Formats: sequence, structure tokens, C-alpha cells
Amino acid sequence: MPVLSFQLANVSFAIDLSVGHLVHFTVAEDGRVLSPLHRAPWVDDPDAVFEETTPPNVRRLSGDFFCAPFGRNDIEPGPTHGWPANSAWSHSGTDETEDRLTAVFTLDRKVMGATIEKRLSLRAGHPFLYQEHLLSGGEGAISVAHHVMVQMSAGGHLAVSPKAFACTPDEALEPEAARGRSILAYPAETRDLASFPLADGGAADLGRYPPGERHEDFVTLAEAASEDPHMTLGWSVASRNAENDRVLVLKNAAQLPVTMLWISNCGRDYAPWSGSHAGVLGIEDARASGAGHADSIRPNLLTERGIPTAYTLSEGQSISVRQAIGTCSIHESEGDVNGLAIGSGEITLRFATGRERSLTFDDGFLAGR
Repeated sequence: MPVLSFQLANVSFAIDLSVGHLVHFTVAEDGRVLSPLHRAPWVDDPDAVFEETTPPNVRRLSGDFFCAPFGRNDIEPGPTHGWPANSAWSHSGTDETEDRLTAVFTLDRKVMGATIEKRLSLRAGHPFLYQEHLLSGGEGAISVAHHVMVQMSAGGHLAVSPKAFACTPDEALEPEAARGRSILAYPAETRDLASFPLADGGAADLGRYPPGERHEDFVTLAEAASEDPHMTLGWSVASRNAENDRVLVLKNAAQLPVTMLWISNCGRDYAPWSGSHAGVLGIEDARASGAGHADSIRPNLLTERGIPTAYTLSEGQSISVRQAIGTCSIHESEGDVNGLAIGSGEITLRFATGRERSLTFDDGFLAGR
């Protein structure tokens, strides 16, 4: 499979051009190489077994990929999560200087008539991968999402920007007991992320991973409306126990107003999952309904509350969707993350212990500057 790798100073990434998935993203820090993203074990197994209907995005499941549409592809014919996550991309070129690298890729197919360009950037001294997707032209409404996957082999802590509520869809990911199992209640909703209803009547803390054993679950977190319209930063920070690092996923909350959590912890029993896909947390920032493309472009649970779930494509117009992934080690005595703030040229992590830590970051990127 065509995999291209790029590096600038101590940061690198690789992309699988057959499906547009990130193969890896790494940051060298203090003698360690941090590699936060998940790659499914069957991707590199030549003897892996798949059901005939397994889409390319599952066969090549890696790191992060861009979805257009997100989830069920029930408007235009196509696989789940759309052609950007399931078909070939071409490398259009790389712009590199001493302190900046930007690799550009173009989806070989069109989505609802739109051309999609992927721009992946590294900046010297920044422990981040900056991603931008440009949707140009086309016609109709489209949902979009990133599909970041973090490997948490011994669990960890998840901190997120303020949310209005968390909810599950009408039906569990695996409603058939012969194929898998879930533990959250479906449908259910709460404003307290530390106490999400379980199917058995208990409650799970969504800030602690995993919330249970041998389960496959999906929950949508809606960004809280801010009193300050300029405060549009949405964020998730996964702190990993065994790996002793943190994974930062940053977005413009006005662009991507929900974060969908996919909890994949040995909850599917059919190939290629086979009950062994363990310790994976999907952090899926989206402008979408979790129920698929058709639901995203009609009135739904989210739009009824003023939360947009699609973009409108039009000829002569371009839509830019930006997101950043970063990582850093965990320092002794920091404790759990309980806040994050963006400043001039940096992102600052705030901890329950009262300590703070800043990372170099392009504070204009998510705002489109």
C-alpha cells in the first residue's frame, strides 16, 4: 500500500494514500518518542480475515481520517464514513522550509460534486500536526468529521472542553448479542459526564477509560454555548496511564460543534475485530449526527437545539475544516487535566493540582488565520 512519510525536526507523520488515513504521528521529546495514535492490528497482518462487506476504512483502520459524510452513507451510494476515508488520495506536492512543512493531497473521487484537498502541516518546535480539509464546489448538504483513534492499553483519563450534554443514539452499536455488546443505555442523555446511564441501571464516568469491560459504545458530546462568542476553542485531552503521555485533540467548536466518543474495548466478536480490539478511544470531532448522512441534513436531535450537523456545498465556494493533534509526556505531580487555554503562540494545560504547563502552538490556526 502507498504510505508516504514526512518529518520536520522532531515531529513526523505518515499517511496511507489508499484511504487517506494517518498511519502514525510521532513527537520526540526528552529522549522518548511519543506515538499516540492507534493502528488496528489486522492492517499489517497478511493473514487477517474479513467479512465480505468490510469497508476499506475498517480494513486499513489507522490513526485519524476525514469523514464526508460521517457514519452511515445513506444519500449517495458509498461506504460508511464516505469516500475520503475509503478511497485513494494523490500527493499534490510538498512545501517545505527550514521551519515549516505542508504536504498537500487531493481525493481522487468527488463527494457530491465537491473536490476535497487535505493539507497536513508541521512546524518546527510545535508538538502538533495541523490538519486542514478544503471542500470546493459541489451541491447539497454534507456532514463532516475527524476520526482520531487513541490507543489506551491500560486506560487513562479524558478531559474535555465544557459540554452542554452527552447522549447516545436510539440503538447500540452492536444490538445483536451474537455479534457484540454495549454497556451504555440507548437512548440516554445527561448533562453530567461523570454519571452517564448504563443499560443495567448504574452509571459510568465518561472521563475514565475504559468505563467497563468487553464493550463497544458510542456517545455524542455537544459543546456548551459560550457567553463569549470569540471563545470557540473545543478540546479533548486523553492522558494515558501505561504510555505516560497526553494526547491533545483541538478544534474550532463553531466548525465542529460535537465530539463523538467511540469506545472500542473487545466489544465486537466478528472478523476482523474478533473480540480482541482492545483499549481504543475514538475522539471524533464532527459537524454531524451520529445517525448518518440523511439524519444530518434533516431536523434532528442536535439541530433542534441549535447545533448544526452539516455544511452546504455550492459551486464557486470552499469550506475549510481545521483540526490539530498534539502530544506531550506526563510530568510528575501534574495530576488530571481540568482545563485548557489558548494564548499567544501557546496552549496551556491546567491541572487539578493547580499546576500549569504550556506547549508551543499556532494560536491563529483554528481561527483560519
